[in-house]
Amino acid sequence: MMFKDHKVYLSVDKDGNPLIKNNKVLIKYQIDHDYEYYVSPEAVQPIDPRRLKKKKQNKVSKRPRGFSGSPPLVPERGAITIYTDGASSGNPGPSGIGIHLRYGDKEKEISEYIGTATNNIAELSAIKVALESVKTTDIPVRLHTDSQYCYGLLLLGWKPKKNIRLVTQVKLLMKRFKDIKIIKVKGHSGIPDNERADQLARAALSINRS
Repeated sequence: MMFKDHKVYLSVDKDGNPLIKNNKVLIKYQIDHDYEYYVSPEAVQPIDPRRLKKKKQNKVSKRPRGFSGSPPLVPERGAITIYTDGASSGNPGPSGIGIHLRYGDKEKEISEYIGTATNNIAELSAIKVALESVKTTDIPVRLHTDSQYCYGLLLLGWKPKKNIRLVTQVKLLMKRFKDIKIIKVKGHSGIPDNERADQLARAALSINRS
């Protein structure tokens, strides 16, 4: 099937009917991935090759620029590189955060269940926990997120209508650093550290379910 112009796998029962939970259907971007998503049935459609082809062409002809573009192939020298992600099953529902930090040849990962929350809260919480985990504030920080919601609130001047306290906390944490940049990346586009952050967030949900 197709979800937001991406090919996905839809989970069905033995009769071929979509599996529905809380009025949501279960999908995966890759059949062998452990993490999964619940989305509205109306958002999943039969594959239209023309739309998939158009999407691929746009990737080549319209490369974003600046902070909203693809990250460099290698981490910026001398900077702490962070990828964050949040996951929510139900939105709101059980939620987790995933964080991958890299500085030189050192790496750190955080996978944490945060209780019942929305996906936006999980995304913001991942950024908050990531910044709290960095104790040295004079080293440049490059934090990557695939959340347009977080990027808009933190970089584009969007006014929060919800989660105001959490947004304020994140902005205050950002002010502690001498050199910090929030970089918007595209989710599920093959960026290894971003995919890892997603896996860590999903793993937190799996631990809670068990």
